[in-house]
Amino acid sequence: MSDNLIRLSKSCIGDAEKRAVMGVLDREYLGMGSEVQQFEEVLSEFFGRPTVCVINGTAALHLSLQACGIGVGDEVLVPSLTYVASFQAISATGAKPVACDINEIYLIDCDDAEKRITKNTKAIMPVHYTGGVGNLDILYRFANKYNLRVIEDAAHALGTVYNSQRVGSFGDISCFSFDGIKNITSGEGGCIVTDDEAILKKARDARLLGVVKDTDKRYLGERSWDFDTTAQGWRFHMSNIMAAIGIEQLKRFPKFAKKRQQLAKQYDNLFSSHLNIHPVPRNYDTVVPHIYVVRIPGINNKSDIKKKLLQKGIMVGYHYQPNHWLNFFQDKKNAPLPITDNIFPELMSLPLHPELTKINVKYVASELIKLIS
Repeated sequence: MSDNLIRLSKSCIGDAEKRAVMGVLDREYLGMGSEVQQFEEVLSEFFGRPTVCVINGTAALHLSLQACGIGVGDEVLVPSLTYVASFQAISATGAKPVACDINEIYLIDCDDAEKRITKNTKAIMPVHYTGGVGNLDILYRFANKYNLRVIEDAAHALGTVYNSQRVGSFGDISCFSFDGIKNITSGEGGCIVTDDEAILKKARDARLLGVVKDTDKRYLGERSWDFDTTAQGWRFHMSNIMAAIGIEQLKRFPKFAKKRQQLAKQYDNLFSSHLNIHPVPRNYDTVVPHIYVVRIPGINNKSDIKKKLLQKGIMVGYHYQPNHWLNFFQDKKNAPLPITDNIFPELMSLPLHPELTKINVKYVASELIKLIS
């Protein structure tokens, strides 16, 4: 890959992360152990409530749903405009993901979701697309009205603040991702954040193949030889290598967050007077964006523009192909999703990561404006 290519996203790894990984390799205990425990502790301090680390964000969603008792015959409301991981996490439990439409700020529309509720609906999974959360008070009132669990897919929203509180520090259950290009990374990885002790206990056991209290042994560098399992488990635990990276990344997060917000604001300013390039509406004083998305109404040559920008050394993408378009999740009985269907073809994601410069952003914006004009 050319050094001059402006990448859509990238991992931002420094010497501290490399030294931390080498420390784990030197100790030769690579699985789940003390580093994972330490990462959970610093994350719990960050969110102000207990945290359980797992192998990735999808596993965090899956285990949260399972811990809520959601399974075969149940239904979960979820916006179609999300990565397929959200839907796969639901279907992995045996439950049915019910695709919902989005509102004017590209988040799940509670009015539309209400029309799709059945006697089998057990939970709602709002997706914090691009880092925005919308009006969570309305969403939680909706969930309370229908006695639904709320599993927030907060993979994009690490650091975002709502009503002066960090996302993850309140609410029912929040799930985060630490994959290679998220707001912080642990290489792979994710976490579950909640005050619900029953959920935490079930998730701790389930991530280690359901072995009861195996977490306590792993933290001490030991194994469970005589043990019991009482529920379905998975090999979803985090490794010390991943946790070592995550610990150092969290230390750098304030700088990462500030840079992401500054770059997103710059994009907004550069597009502010353009009639045909509409940024996703976000307040970057409170939102820490994972991706930066614009809507280009009427565009019918998106792939052509993508190729031309690549020729200029600029990578762009599309987040995300709606899940109700995918063969595995198509449901002809489900009511249409007109807003999602109309908006997705006009969406384009532009480069955003902490190593991007203001000069890069200006160049990306100017080249896109030239092509659109």
